[in-house]
Amino acid sequence: NKKITCVKSITMRIILGSQSKGRKEVMERMGMTFEIMPADIDEKLIRHDDPIELTRAIAHAKADALLSRIHESVILITADTVVTCNNKIREKASTPQEAGNFLREYGTHPLQTVSAVVVTNTQTRMRRDGVDIATVWFRSIPEEMIAQMIARDDICSFAGAFAYQDPLQKSFIDRIEGEEESILGLPKQLTLDLLKEILVSDIV
Repeated sequence: NKKITCVKSITMRIILGSQSKGRKEVMERMGMTFEIMPADIDEKLIRHDDPIELTRAIAHAKADALLSRIHESVILITADTVVTCNNKIREKASTPQEAGNFLREYGTHPLQTVSAVVVTNTQTRMRRDGVDIATVWFRSIPEEMIAQMIARDDICSFAGAFAYQDPLQKSFIDRIEGEEESILGLPKQLTLDLLKEILVSDIV
């Protein structure tokens, strides 16, 4: 695969501006050597009704925050993901009960993960972004299963209470349209395409 090969030929230091376990897993799947540097911004200060514009704005804000701390030539990758359902953005649930309401809705309406990626080359100051959407259909989740899902201590830390890597939730997924990596928060093909765009030389 030429695009995977091109990643291995990158000689610049790569920084992932995220502590997300899912994004870290995707980077490792792509065979990248990278460091983690979280942006630590207050995402709630950035608001937009359009999930595409919201995630793009947050991913750029993360890049801006990190670039003020980076003073050498690196490739910086930042990203943001939100969950939508029935044309509404589903943020982190405020209570386990609200998380349960989200999970019930997924039995009747598919959810979508909207993931924005920003890749910056600090050597050239070139920056590129893109957005990828994946759709997840759930089977109806029985109430006793919802009770188990919302009993997780961290259920309110997931956007829309959607914990893709939770084996219990995963067992109720009927089908997925799109990349698994996009659901994990870092769409692979989009990231590879952006990397290719911002590198100075043709690395393929």
